[in-house]
Amino acid sequence: MPRKKQAPPPPSPSPSPSPAPSSARIRVGIGGWNFAPWRETFYPAGTPQSRELEYASRQLTSIEINGTFYRLQSAAVFRKWRDATPDGFVFSVKAPRFVVQRKDLASGGPAVERFLSSGITELGAKLGPILWQLAPGKRFHAAELAAFLALLPASAGPLPLRHALEIRDASFMNQEFLEIARKRGVAVVLVDDAVLPACADLTANFVYARLRRCTAAVKTGYSLVALKRWARRAETWARGELPQDLPRIAPKAAPSAAARDVFLYFINGAKERAPAAAQKLLALLDDSP
Repeated sequence: MPRKKQAPPPPSPSPSPSPAPSSARIRVGIGGWNFAPWRETFYPAGTPQSRELEYASRQLTSIEINGTFYRLQSAAVFRKWRDATPDGFVFSVKAPRFVVQRKDLASGGPAVERFLSSGITELGAKLGPILWQLAPGKRFHAAELAAFLALLPASAGPLPLRHALEIRDASFMNQEFLEIARKRGVAVVLVDDAVLPACADLTANFVYARLRRCTAAVKTGYSLVALKRWARRAETWARGELPQDLPRIAPKAAPSAAARDVFLYFINGAKERAPAAAQKLLALLDDSP
C-alpha cells in the first residue's frame, strides 16, 4: 500500500471511540527535529536550525513532538510549527511528564486540561495522536487506569482527539487492561525494544508504534530485512488485519476489518540513524504493491 500524505482531522469527554477512518494512511517519522548529530547525517550542510523542521517535514510524513513532555508550549509556537510544515503532514504530541509521571494518574484532571488548553489545537488538521507515556515502573491498577483514561476527551471543540498509551511495566500485560483501553478507544503503543514489554493488541481505530532498535553500525538503523518486515506489518494494520509475528496479550483475538491509520516512529537506540530508517521505510512503502 503506498503511503498517503493527506491527514485526517485528528475538551468534551466521551466514552465512545471515534469512527474508523474510511481509508488508511501510513505515516512514518522520528522524534523531534533539533538533534545535533542529524546535522551530520540528515540535514544538508548549512541548514539553519530555524529551518530544520521545514526540511524534516518534507522528507518524512510525521514527527513526534517530544519537547511538550518537558514543558508546555504556547499557542503561538504550535502555530509556528503548523505553518512551517506542508499540507498533509501530521504531528503526534507527547503529553507532559507532570501529567503521566504522578503517583495517582486519576488525580491528573486539572493537569490534563492545562495541557490540552495550552494551544495544541492550533495544529488543526496536522494534529495526530497524543502520546501518554507512563513512567517506568508504573504498575497496572485497573480502577486508577480507567479513571485516568476517562479524563482524556474525545474532542477539543470541533477537533477530534486520538489518544495512545505507552505502558512500561509487564503488570499491564493482561486482558483487563485491554478491555479498559478498548472501551475508551485508546491505542496501546507497540514498543519495539529489547527491555520494555511489547503489546500489539489492537484497542483503537489506529496503530501507534515506537521503534527503538536502531543501531549505529547499520546506515539505515534497522536492516533492510527488518524494515521490509515493518513495511509488511504496517500494510497489514492499514488493511484492518493483524500481523501474526508480533506479541499480543490476546493472541487469538481477531480485529475488525476496518482500515486503520498507522503511525510509526523511529525513537531512541542509535538516534542518529532514525531519519535514514524512516526514509528507507517510506521508500519501501512507496515501492510496495
